[in-house]
Amino acid sequence: MNHFPVRRRQFLQTLTAASVASELPCFPALGAMPVHTSSPAHSSVNEEAVSPSEPVAPRLSIHFAVCGISHSHIYGMVEAIRRGGGILVKGWGQEPELLAAFRKRYPDVPIAETQDEIVDDSSIQLVLSSQVANERAPLGIRCMHAGKDFLADKPGVTTLEQLSEVRKTIAATGRIYAIMYSERLEVKAAVKAGELVRAGAIGQVIQTINIAPHQIIQRPGGDAGSVGKNGGRPDWFWNEIQFGGILCDIGSHQVDQFLYYTGSTQAEVVAAQIANVRHPDHPHFQDFGDMMLRGNNGFGYVRLDWFTPYGLGTWGDGRLFILGTEGYMEARKYTNVAVSKQGNHLFVVDQKQARYIDCNNLALPFGAQFVSDVVNRTHTAQDQTECLLAAELVIRAQAMAKHAHVDWESKV
Repeated sequence: MNHFPVRRRQFLQTLTAASVASELPCFPALGAMPVHTSSPAHSSVNEEAVSPSEPVAPRLSIHFAVCGISHSHIYGMVEAIRRGGGILVKGWGQEPELLAAFRKRYPDVPIAETQDEIVDDSSIQLVLSSQVANERAPLGIRCMHAGKDFLADKPGVTTLEQLSEVRKTIAATGRIYAIMYSERLEVKAAVKAGELVRAGAIGQVIQTINIAPHQIIQRPGGDAGSVGKNGGRPDWFWNEIQFGGILCDIGSHQVDQFLYYTGSTQAEVVAAQIANVRHPDHPHFQDFGDMMLRGNNGFGYVRLDWFTPYGLGTWGDGRLFILGTEGYMEARKYTNVAVSKQGNHLFVVDQKQARYIDCNNLALPFGAQFVSDVVNRTHTAQDQTECLLAAELVIRAQAMAKHAHVDWESKV
């Protein structure tokens, strides 16, 4: 796919030679009539945008609480549930500096003295948590036994033993244990891609490829990660036992997408590797990893790293590629490098045309769907089995991963 150093309108205005125009795709400004460019294959390129929709008032309401704020993902989780009709009635956090920021953002929300105060409150229907990663599942199990549903930040589970207990507790209590895989559930281009896949826009999905770079230290004003004294991150961020490892942690987003877009209900990890090439002071950390997956309905590849450069202007250039029997898609989730700082770009190519879709006006459905699930005991927002299968696959990938090395890593 071509990248243009100037805006599309300027590019079109500077095209003068018909011979050049016949070879390059043309992209009109949003709101203009689509420009169709002839080619030997008689294909065309269209640019469109998701139409704005009128805000819809939530139909349902629940009382929910926050119990654990170790990662700032908690704010996105809270806002999703509030959009869906949830009322935040109580909060708790163990880190004083993070709790101070939480109080400032939600000054009218009472703060509990202990976790028990939230777990034992019978008026609370749902608990959200971004507690230290390996502490989320034990807390969720307690909440489910107390008659509450639970929404964990990813990774929602870090060991197979935790996963077994979560599954047993779900079966015994009938409660929901959800994991916020926000790179699909809360990214508009990813949601639109799912709609098109379900509609058969590219035929049967063959493979997903997820490229998921991240950034360790956020520039001032960034909110994509937790903050701490140790290299800009809290101590638990560098400890594999606590954060789960790179494949288990940030890889969980990507494996969720592999399962969802391929529709696979069974899957295995074919190969996995991890490395720590630039952080020798943190020997229990990994800054690179990748894995290959095979499901009963498709294949997947995932690459993860912590090397996003500051020049990008955001925390990561997340890409999703979906290959189908009748076409393919690419989602540029958070930016379009050197073209637009805005995210939610979706490119779709089928047998008839190539399309660019600006997805920024799309209304995110997760919050309202999840509130409805809590009230109606359904699983519309997130399939429970698929949610935990993604968790299982990344735990297994982390456990089987080969620790790889490169010759130059000790020299940088």
